[in-house]
Amino acid sequence: MSFKTLDPQDFLVSADSITAPCWTNYVSPITALYTSSVQVAGTSGNYYLNIYNSDPSTDTSAEIQFNIAYGNTNGSGSLLYDAGINGLSPSRTVYGQFRNLIYGDENTQFSFSSVTPVQQDFYSITIDRARFKESLFPGSLNLTLYSASRAITLTDNSLDTTTITYCDAGRVFQIVSGSNGTAVSTANSALGAVSNGMTISGSYGLFLPDIGTIILNAPALDLPFASGGIALNTQRASNTNNQNPIRLYSTASGRIGLTTGSYTSSFSLNSNETITSDFVFCRARNAEFNYTENPSFISGSTGAVLYDLFINSPTTYITTVGMYNDQNELLAVAKLSKPLKKDFTKEALIRVKLDF
Repeated sequence: MSFKTLDPQDFLVSADSITAPCWTNYVSPITALYTSSVQVAGTSGNYYLNIYNSDPSTDTSAEIQFNIAYGNTNGSGSLLYDAGINGLSPSRTVYGQFRNLIYGDENTQFSFSSVTPVQQDFYSITIDRARFKESLFPGSLNLTLYSASRAITLTDNSLDTTTITYCDAGRVFQIVSGSNGTAVSTANSALGAVSNGMTISGSYGLFLPDIGTIILNAPALDLPFASGGIALNTQRASNTNNQNPIRLYSTASGRIGLTTGSYTSSFSLNSNETITSDFVFCRARNAEFNYTENPSFISGSTGAVLYDLFINSPTTYITTVGMYNDQNELLAVAKLSKPLKKDFTKEALIRVKLDF
């Protein structure tokens, strides 16, 4: 076994970005959405709605793709925990959780494209953690929502913005009407209907790729289609289970009372992962690594080369590269696919790749 100190130029760091559809079996877009009646009727159903890729009541392999929740700063739209304590309800809990997660401040109000809606409520779509690796891929969001007879497709504005905005949850992009990270060039592209869209409710929401979350602006979706919304008709009754998550699920899945047309769900979104690799170039020059300490090569008693042929014309075979630190501790081992012949007439360059 021989050692050689590596030079700084022998190291190279490379980063590759890998993207793939979020949904089970890499389906894109997902065109069928299902809920679980058991989950809806359970305690968790007061807070959020799990969305599956197939019917969990008949398919044991059904997997959660994302969940939908509704948050309201006043606690409206859901039943109170205690009838004697006004405003404390699941919708208020959801609102506070996302506010702290995104803004890190319990006194901050949600703002959409620099507009703070009077109605402080939203819908959240949280991608199941098993569906993505490092983060979501900006520009891959395409979510179709349906009104009674019309539909809008939402995307993030990552390709339209030149400056990335950050919050406590990482990168944040505005959600606009368009596709593949670019807004359409119509009046409704960012709820910009000339009459009142932008001044009332701002953008359609926030896309937070680093925490796998989409925040949809409820007042924006409640607007009529002529003003850029889908007439979602979010219910905000006090101490009433208005089941608003089911309302959004119905518009995303096409399971609403359509007056014309026949629609299915269409939701595409990609996962993103950055793979960092260290490349180490191990060089065996012609005069190096031609001898070995293998007992078959030298005498165990005298240390002399056993065969005269190996004195002036030795031959070895490289099979393994070990990476050691300055304390002579073995940190990594790379195995060659087959032994590499080495003598004074040959030089070898072995590239070792370390992924992490």
